[in-house]
Amino acid sequence: MLDREGPVPIYRQIADVIADRVNRGELLPGEPVPSEALMETEFRVSRSTARRVARELRERGVAYTIQGEGTFIGLPDTPRRSRKGPIYREIAADISRQITQGGIAPNRAIPGEKAMMRKYGVAKATARSAVSLLREQGWVFTVPQRGTFVSARERWPARGED
Repeated sequence: MLDREGPVPIYRQIADVIADRVNRGELLPGEPVPSEALMETEFRVSRSTARRVARELRERGVAYTIQGEGTFIGLPDTPRRSRKGPIYREIAADISRQITQGGIAPNRAIPGEKAMMRKYGVAKATARSAVSLLREQGWVFTVPQRGTFVSARERWPARGED
């Protein structure tokens, strides 16, 4: 439980919680530190506070950051958990699966950026990249000021193209 009234800054308290998770083995070396979006949701803090947590963890030697890839538990030479590909591609693949399985019908909206940020624990730019990829592949179309919707079935990519 965070003490929002006490003398210890919130970002340090959150860094303590994450460091404790590392010490208990809940977060392993090479795994990503919880994303800013996840910290915002779990701890009810701003994005800038979540960013400060990552900086605090780096300063303590609990985590390291690789530009364009993220912040990971451990020291810089710690092997990272392998990933199938960029996270935005995984999100796009998940949404396209939902479309093909009938979970999201043609002309119906896909989850918005904020919903994707919460569900997948990613930044807004990552959610936008996923939507952009879905649009390029033909799964969705965007109507300004209205949202992004599933394309008609005949516009979907042929099997193997997604």
